[in-house]
Amino acid sequence: MPTSVVDGIPTRYEVTGSGPPLLMYSPGGFDSRLENWADLGIYRTTRVLAQLAERYSCITFDRRESGLSGGRVERIRWSDYVAQGAGLLRHLDVDRAFLMGGCVGCSAVLALAVAHPSMARGLVLYSPAGGPRYRMTQHARFAAHASFVRAEGLPAVVELARSTTLSFTKDPRVGPWVTVIRTDPAFATAYAARDTAEYLLIVESMSRLLYDRDTVPGAEPEDLMRLDVPALIVPGQDASHATSAARYLEECLPQAEYWDVPVAGQTDVTAPAKVLSFLDGH
Repeated sequence: MPTSVVDGIPTRYEVTGSGPPLLMYSPGGFDSRLENWADLGIYRTTRVLAQLAERYSCITFDRRESGLSGGRVERIRWSDYVAQGAGLLRHLDVDRAFLMGGCVGCSAVLALAVAHPSMARGLVLYSPAGGPRYRMTQHARFAAHASFVRAEGLPAVVELARSTTLSFTKDPRVGPWVTVIRTDPAFATAYAARDTAEYLLIVESMSRLLYDRDTVPGAEPEDLMRLDVPALIVPGQDASHATSAARYLEECLPQAEYWDVPVAGQTDVTAPAKVLSFLDGH
């Protein structure tokens, strides 16, 4: 698969199918790999990527610090995920595209649409991650990593990361840069040598900045209310994808279409057809 340096970070991506461009921010939390569109949970059972690619140029990519994309130790905000997606579109000479997010990818889609509304032809927000339990889980994950760093040090993080295949989501001790540690020896060496106190300031502020509310993070509600872009919202229904989060987006987005179908009714027949109907209509 091709790799492009976007915002100074190597970004692994793939373009599947043909037709109008559709930039797809992957689901999967801190393991947001492009393969998740075909292999993970409801995206696997609905076969949404395969069916969308029959009529659209689907641009999938490994989010920074995921899969085979690179990363940087810095206080990551949603604007950094915006820079990656917008930069990838520019690399592909795409001025305007549909934007689709799954799970946590919805937050990046919203942030990109607010920052660059002229780039957004329409939004598909599939099972947006959010809700009070989601926020609590994310904060606890960062806290567990910080606790491990205080007790064992950054060289121990590198050692642990190399001794397992678990992601930050599955084992918080390995931290949000675990995939880059595993794939980039120079990065791992520099990571282990960082000042621990400075690193902890970065990690603890990331948690607060990224997960700052009990609904969908990524963009302020006042900015969403001014966003003149059509949006399809497909609700989730669990602790990390609260239905209340999807309803919040319906309330905030002036051109929202809410697909009021429970997860059990989102099948390989119904879900891709609904998304295609929305895209074809805009």
